[in-house]
Amino acid sequence: MKLKQKLKKAKKVVSDNQETDRFPITPEYNSRTIAYLTISASAVTGVYAGYLSNLYILMVVLALVYPHLAKFLTAPIREKYTAQVVYTLILFDAVMYGAVSVLLGASPIPTMLLAIMANASFITTGKAFSYIFCLLFMAAGALATFYLMPNQLQIMGDAPDSMAYVFAIGVGIYVGVTAYYNHKQSRMLLAAKNQMQQRNEQYRRLSQKLSKYLSPQVWQTIFSGKKDVKLETHRKKLVIFFSDIQGFTALSEEIEPETLTDILNRYLTDMSKIALKHGGTIDKFIGDAIMVFFGDPESKGLKKDTEACVSMAIEMRRHMKVLRQRWRAQGLKTPLEIRMGINTGYATVGNFGAESRMDYTIIGKEVNLAARLESAADAGEILISYETYSVVKDTILCREKGQIHAKGFSRPVPIYQVVDFRRDLGSQQSFTEYEFDGFSMHLDLEKVKNYEKDRIVSALEKAEKLLKEKLL
Repeated sequence: MKLKQKLKKAKKVVSDNQETDRFPITPEYNSRTIAYLTISASAVTGVYAGYLSNLYILMVVLALVYPHLAKFLTAPIREKYTAQVVYTLILFDAVMYGAVSVLLGASPIPTMLLAIMANASFITTGKAFSYIFCLLFMAAGALATFYLMPNQLQIMGDAPDSMAYVFAIGVGIYVGVTAYYNHKQSRMLLAAKNQMQQRNEQYRRLSQKLSKYLSPQVWQTIFSGKKDVKLETHRKKLVIFFSDIQGFTALSEEIEPETLTDILNRYLTDMSKIALKHGGTIDKFIGDAIMVFFGDPESKGLKKDTEACVSMAIEMRRHMKVLRQRWRAQGLKTPLEIRMGINTGYATVGNFGAESRMDYTIIGKEVNLAARLESAADAGEILISYETYSVVKDTILCREKGQIHAKGFSRPVPIYQVVDFRRDLGSQQSFTEYEFDGFSMHLDLEKVKNYEKDRIVSALEKAEKLLKEKLL
C-alpha cells in the first residue's frame, strides 16, 4: 500500500515537472504579467473614480487574461523559435501599450509612466533597429485607437491622482523585477563564462597531455578538423626512417634499470626534437628504436621531404657524439652508436585498429625495406635505398654499399651509405664523384688499397690521353 502511494506521489512530481517544462515561468512572462496587472489596476482605479466608464472592466479582464493566454498559445513553438516568439510578443505589447495610453485618456503622468514601462520592455530586444521598430508599433497602436474610437477624445484630460499612483507603483515593481532578473541573468552569464573558461583550461591541459601520445602533425590535423578520427587509409609516397642503438640490448643487462631509463629517455627526447625540427612525423618508439616518416599528414614535396629525412639522420648521427660525452661523464663506458635506414616508396598510411583504439601509422613492403636497411647498417652508419639516393645525390654525398636481400623484393636491392652534405666535406673529402654524359667517376679514398694506387693513376692517365686526343 505504501509502495503504491509512493508511486502515485512520484508520478505526480514527474507530471508537475513536465507541466513546468512545457509552460516555463520566464522573466519575460513575469514582466508582462506585472505590466498588464498595472494597466488593469489603473483602469479599475479610473472606473472607481468615475474617470472611466464601466465598460473598461472588459479591458481589465483582457489585461488580466492576456499574459497567460499568450504563454499558453506560444508554448508549442516557443522552444524551437524562442527569439522569434519573444520579439513578436514584444511588438504586440507595443501596439497594446499605444492603444492603452489612448484608452486611459492620454493623461501626461500615466502616459509617461506607461512609456517608461514600455521602453524598459523594448530595450530587451538589444538592437537599435528593433527598439525603434517597437516605438513605431506603439505609435501605430495609439493612432489606430484614435481612428477606430474617436469618442475617446471626449475623456482626454487630467486623470485622477489615484491612477498616477497606481501606475507609479506598478512601474516601480516592473522596473524592480526587471532589474532583479537582469542582475540574476548577468550573474548566471558570469558564472557560465567562468565555468566555460575553467572547462576550456581543463580541455587545453587535457589536450596538451593527450598530444604527447601523438605526433604533433597528427594532433594538429585532428584538432583543426582537417582529419576525422575514423578508420581510413590511403596510399602515398613517403620517406621512411628507422633507427636504433647498436649494443643497447647488451647494455640493458649491465646497468641498473633506473640508469638505463634515464639514458633511453634522454636519447629519445633529443632525437624527437631533431625529428620534429626537420618536419618528421614520429610514428612510434619501440624500445630504443625510432620510426619516423615524411610526407604525411603534411608534405613539402618528395624532394624536400627526402632531403629533410636524410638531413635529420645526419644531425642525429652528429648529436650522438654529444650524448656519448654526456654518458661518459655519467660513468657509462660502453660507446653507444646509432644506426639508421631510409627508404622512399609508396606505403599505406592512416588510422589502423578498432573504432575504440586506433593507431596512425604506415604499412607496406617499402616500410619493411627501411627496417631492413636499418638492421643491415653498421654502427654510426646511415643506409639508404636507390630511390632515396636518386633524390639526394646532388646535395648529399653517398657511397655504393652493394646489395641486400629484403622480404617482398624478388631481386637484390642496391643500397648506399650516406657520407655527409657535400657542402660540409671541404678539404677532408675522401669521396669524389663526377658524372657527365659519356663520363662517370667515383673515387673513394678510404677503400683504395696502396697496391692499387698505381693502377688507378695509370687508368686516369690513359683516360686523360684519350680525352685530349678527342679534343684535338
